[in-house]
Amino acid sequence: MKILLIEDDLDLGNGVRIALSEQGMEVVWVRTLDDATRSLAHDGCDLVLLDLGLPDGDGLTLLGQLRRNKVPGDSGDLPVLILSARDTLDDRLSGLDGGADDYLVKPFVLAELLSRVRALARRSYGFDGETIEVRGLVLHAPTRRVSVAGRTVELTASEYALLKMLMMRTDRVLTRRVLEEQTLPGSQTNASNTLDVHMANLRRKIGEGYIRTVRGIGYVIDLQAPGGAA
Repeated sequence: MKILLIEDDLDLGNGVRIALSEQGMEVVWVRTLDDATRSLAHDGCDLVLLDLGLPDGDGLTLLGQLRRNKVPGDSGDLPVLILSARDTLDDRLSGLDGGADDYLVKPFVLAELLSRVRALARRSYGFDGETIEVRGLVLHAPTRRVSVAGRTVELTASEYALLKMLMMRTDRVLTRRVLEEQTLPGSQTNASNTLDVHMANLRRKIGEGYIRTVRGIGYVIDLQAPGGAA
């Protein structure tokens, strides 16, 4: 799971980054709204941890843009957990009514933050930290075991990395560039067909109907079976 942490406090930001990384999560930490917007547009993420009092504005502004689908690269349903020292009932209601999925008041215990992050991951992606399941396709992270309708599927390291990334971002289109850079290092050139070869082999092994091509952009695994061909 890739998390965008938007927090300007150095000590808190570093502590949260370390705690999440130790749980196997990929963390991108930024300290301003401008940097957060650029990160969302270019790299995307699976969940946002959002501070409200930032040097260049209010985090609620970014939240509003996310929910109005005005941030490039976001579909409008990106899970957002607010982390804020604003602790009144009105503050919490403003955040939740503004579209946040959860609201955690500072100071907080890291164990509670991790619990809430896992809960949002389960709610949004069906990922419990160990197992991801999408329409009978199951990936068990600790053992790297993949199965389809109970049938074990043998994958190469590259195929497994591609599948895991797609499954952890179910219903989100991943661009070719992102897939190549994060799962196939060394192959990210316009002339390379490495991604196409791995994707073809992966589809053959898990079966058609899971990985959908978004022409000219990339690939996605839909939570619900798509109506058209993969």
